[in-house]
Amino acid sequence: MSRPKNDTFLRALLKEPTEYTPLWLMRQAGRYLPEYCETRKRAGNFLNLCKSPDMACEVTLQPLARYNLDAAILFSDILTVPDAMGLGLYFAEGEGPKFERPLREEWAINDLTAPDPYDHLRYVMDAVVEIRRALDNSVPLIGFSGSPYTLACYMVEGQGSSDFRYIKGMLYKRPDLLHRILSVTTDSVISYLNAQIDSGAQAVMIFDTWGGSLSAAAYEEFSLQYMRRIVAGLKKEKDGERVPSIVFTKNGGLWLEKIADIGCDAVGLDWTIDIGEARRRVGDKVTLQGNLDPNVLFATPEIVAAEARKVLDSFGPGNTGHVFNLGHGISQFTPPDSVNALVEAVHSHSRLLRK
Repeated sequence: MSRPKNDTFLRALLKEPTEYTPLWLMRQAGRYLPEYCETRKRAGNFLNLCKSPDMACEVTLQPLARYNLDAAILFSDILTVPDAMGLGLYFAEGEGPKFERPLREEWAINDLTAPDPYDHLRYVMDAVVEIRRALDNSVPLIGFSGSPYTLACYMVEGQGSSDFRYIKGMLYKRPDLLHRILSVTTDSVISYLNAQIDSGAQAVMIFDTWGGSLSAAAYEEFSLQYMRRIVAGLKKEKDGERVPSIVFTKNGGLWLEKIADIGCDAVGLDWTIDIGEARRRVGDKVTLQGNLDPNVLFATPEIVAAEARKVLDSFGPGNTGHVFNLGHGISQFTPPDSVNALVEAVHSHSRLLRK
């Protein structure tokens, strides 16, 4: 299998020269797009949308039909893995994801097993195959998973949390139980991402959304070491092509050098760190991905373009090592035209910088 016609994103991840800075957006297929809302309405609910390979393919392609993006990302949800473990995922309208059976009892934690991705998560693999076929080798497809600690937050809390009292209580009172959850979840994520790679994902990303809520010592013990295990266990090549990996810890700027040391090809940055400072700290060890504040997209097109140029200027000269993205997922309230302004500004200004 040859590289996609537009392989700029893959070249940037592998620190190969690019003619411009490639761009994709976290949560680029989402509720800010009216066509997505229409497809989701037809699906009946969010889980139906995730579990239908046809509809997942449809919404994955929608932002690429609107914008000149350099990569597609599989439409799915990070909580498909704990759902496949039997925790009973459901989405309450207006309340976000919840689990019917959160992990609070020792017996339930000891009974936890890693699901077979080709059995319990076959719908995800079918979606990857269908999306690759529909993309027709135009741009790369990104597969993804939540990090073990982030998944564990939902698995133990039973839903999103503002204080993480259940999982942090377990972390300090019974760290052995949390390590059991994290170990099984790590095995699950490795097999899940490798199955996505075998099905056609050309790069993979680990979303560590809640790792930044930990203390420095706890981050290394309960998040970073497990992501290191995942990166080590990932397939690095498929059909003769390298499959790069990206690790993103929201609020992880304090530990940037340590994240860059775990073996991943790229480190995602949220908007709280200056990307030029990040580049100085890690040198050329990894590609950097990021890191515009998503709320910039509520401004005028002129301001959106100016803020995008600031990120590119801060990264500095050179034609390697940067993938432009937001510092977190795009808001559902974002005006779609703002994304046009962003894409045009990133592509045009980065070409000028290379001259």
